[in-house]
Amino acid sequence: MLPLKFAIAMFLVVLIGNSVVAEDPYRYFDWNVTYGTIYPLGVPQQGILINGQFPGPDINSVTNDNLVINIHNSLDEPFLLSWNGVQNRRNSFVDGVYGTTCPIPPGRNNTFNLQVKDQIGSFYYFPSLAFHKAAGGFGGIRILSRPRIPVPFPDPANDYTILIGDWYKKNHTDLKTILDGGRKLPFPDGILINGRGPNGVTFTVDQGKTYRLRISNVGLQNSLNFRVEGHKMTLVEVEGTHTLQTTYSSLDVHVGQSYSVLITANQEAKDHYIVVSSRFTTPVLTTTAVLHYSSSNTPVSGPPPGGPTIQIDWSLNQARSIRTNLSASGPRPNPQGSYHYGMINTTKTIRLASSAGQVNGKQRYAVNSVSFVPLDTPLKLLDYFKIGGFRVGSIPDSPTGGGIYQDTSVLGVDYRKFIEIIFENNEDIVQSWHLDGYSFWVVGMDGGQWTQASRNGYNLRDAVSRCTTQVYPKSWTAIYIALDNVGMWNLRTEFWARQYLGQQLYVRVYTDSTSLRDEYPIPRGARLCGKVANRHTRPL
Repeated sequence: MLPLKFAIAMFLVVLIGNSVVAEDPYRYFDWNVTYGTIYPLGVPQQGILINGQFPGPDINSVTNDNLVINIHNSLDEPFLLSWNGVQNRRNSFVDGVYGTTCPIPPGRNNTFNLQVKDQIGSFYYFPSLAFHKAAGGFGGIRILSRPRIPVPFPDPANDYTILIGDWYKKNHTDLKTILDGGRKLPFPDGILINGRGPNGVTFTVDQGKTYRLRISNVGLQNSLNFRVEGHKMTLVEVEGTHTLQTTYSSLDVHVGQSYSVLITANQEAKDHYIVVSSRFTTPVLTTTAVLHYSSSNTPVSGPPPGGPTIQIDWSLNQARSIRTNLSASGPRPNPQGSYHYGMINTTKTIRLASSAGQVNGKQRYAVNSVSFVPLDTPLKLLDYFKIGGFRVGSIPDSPTGGGIYQDTSVLGVDYRKFIEIIFENNEDIVQSWHLDGYSFWVVGMDGGQWTQASRNGYNLRDAVSRCTTQVYPKSWTAIYIALDNVGMWNLRTEFWARQYLGQQLYVRVYTDSTSLRDEYPIPRGARLCGKVANRHTRPL
């Protein structure tokens, strides 16, 4: 018996040892969120800083890393960060929007445990409450491939995060007061690049070397065009998907979107403009940064190069040219094209149309005529503790054509189904839509009204998979989604004033057979609030 007992004991030791070795790495972050005076457009205003930085520090990680982020709220109001593009698989409790996560009260802290499971790519984080996004508090997220997973381009000489966005000189509290009063915001005052105004930031390069630029539009409403004077850009990644390596002279980055490009320092060794300008606006806002060759003694001079302004077709054609690199590996070694999304039959079609109007004399925005209003408790927690207070199906799954009314919009969909969503834009502006917890295939976009015949033009082979897509004026965009991530997920416009005033909803991905194998329980020690404030972090 002793040899048998010894063999069993040794097996258990090896098993436990392997499980420890196999555990994914942990990365720890300790952040203090404060107010501070900033001067991005030359006038003092109140900004939101993270560890004294504006923008905040980058999160650098590798596929499957566990991120432990301890956030101290030193503001005088509740605060919450969300992780744009991080899927938080099986764990919408930590998504960081008010429908899923309790805010951090002033003077308190909260620890978020995220895992970047089966993800690569370029994303960003941002403050999700109280129009804080207009004050800063955002930063870049980069998820590198694991060392053994091939990447379809050589390692760059350096890797730069570039956060671009429109900006107001008014404090976020003043902007929030305008919205709370039922009025529209004025036109933005300028554009920032990494929190700075014209020529306020410099990126240094060496002659002949290639660099990766991770560009995210963290602004409040405007599509922006990005270009580098005299240099071509090769697109290599979009929100976690390696793309066909198409070359562009300039790139439209719609609000909420992220792109990775490669540029090679192969021009005259002098300083060159990096230019960002607004699209589809009158007037056109423009700002610049500097691409500095390390051997250069020649500063930038003259006017920065112009770019596209109001041309919709130009932007639409560029969007259609962005496609998945089917032979490249994603976060796993198998090629991205091994999942044949175009051969799967959809089980449901959902049509979502945005609209603007007034309710009780105040400006509101809606989806399928429903303008979202939050409850006093995150929806995910009400659902988890089986308290109720909201109705799944409180928003129709197609436009009604009726007037705007207010409700807490929750759309129910079945876990493990494969569905089609059509975003319909009957307005005169570019819309930008984001879904937390997921990436989706952008299979089609075009002008006019969507019909079933529109499916004949879908890209069912190499459509790009991403988490934020644009919808052009008087146009539609179609996406396919594999509903493989249980939870309560925010679907919203990235036009932040419209989101604040109702153009959002929550998608409840669930079935009656969903179990703990499909969704993690609420994290131990998670902050509870509202109607669940006195509950334990396990349901009774």
